[in-house]
Amino acid sequence: MAVIRDMIPAFELFQPTTLQDALALLAEYGDEGWALAGGLDSFDWFKDRVKRPTAVVDLAGIESLRGVRPWGDGIEIGAMTTLTDVIENEDVQSRYGLLREAASHVATPQIRNAGTLGGNLCQDTRCWYYRSGWPCYRAGGNTCYASAREAMNREHCVMGARRCVAVNPSDVAPALIALDAQMVIAGRRGERVVDAEDFFIGPAIDITRMTVLKPGEVLTSVRIPPDYAGATFYFEKVRDRQSWDFALAAVATAMVTSGGNIQRARVAVNGVAPYPVRLENVERVVAGRPVSEETAEAGGAVATDGAKPLRHNDYKVALLENLVRRSLRGTEA
Repeated sequence: MAVIRDMIPAFELFQPTTLQDALALLAEYGDEGWALAGGLDSFDWFKDRVKRPTAVVDLAGIESLRGVRPWGDGIEIGAMTTLTDVIENEDVQSRYGLLREAASHVATPQIRNAGTLGGNLCQDTRCWYYRSGWPCYRAGGNTCYASAREAMNREHCVMGARRCVAVNPSDVAPALIALDAQMVIAGRRGERVVDAEDFFIGPAIDITRMTVLKPGEVLTSVRIPPDYAGATFYFEKVRDRQSWDFALAAVATAMVTSGGNIQRARVAVNGVAPYPVRLENVERVVAGRPVSEETAEAGGAVATDGAKPLRHNDYKVALLENLVRRSLRGTEA
């Protein structure tokens, strides 16, 4: 088990000013390299000495990774854009209020001033067994301590588990999935683009990673198409404390309505699985129906199909159903 210390182990620090230089450094150091965004997740790992990279590549000096800019009829946001800059951007506020609302629920104002959009998306799980250095499946061991009957698992999965029951901690992730965003990834072999819902992976695919990012790759930007710009949005995050805390469960919903009926909707939740979950069964149930209490009830009733709670987190099932119901009642974020 790790011992929390005050001193961070020594490493080589590189501060490139171009993406190409950063990718070259990450390729050179391979598994011994570490890409640093805002540092809020990384420094925890370093201080606790659970992660000991040989080289840290600080992305803060790469201007091309910052800012909000037009992308066709939508927008593109650099991965190193701070959460505060995302919240205060006029296009985000006027057209993509769902992202603004989600970003404003991240931690505290001080953390949002330093934390980046990409960092929030790529942060590792907060499972205390894993982060404290226990040899669990995710850390390369042969058990999941959080799934044991006597374990402390109040904050863990109720769906999507496969050996590991840790949850994804990102607040902005479900909002971007609901907005049908795309993630732009750069590596030494070029650029690739993946849908937001495919950017995150569960332990059934790779138990050591939470995203599709491979060693040496960097998330460079997020593209949001105009499809749900100005739609009816809803975001809600339930947590133990009003600030700083991670979600026990969160929901993000984008609905396009006409004549009081739901033409199409995208519903995503987080804090309940190892990855943000798009609830396509809910979307199918509510499509074409009026915005009403009856429709909300129908959507909430199928929101937790297949859920398998642990000993101490069965409350998340009812919580998630209620969050989805509230999101479908047509209240705009």
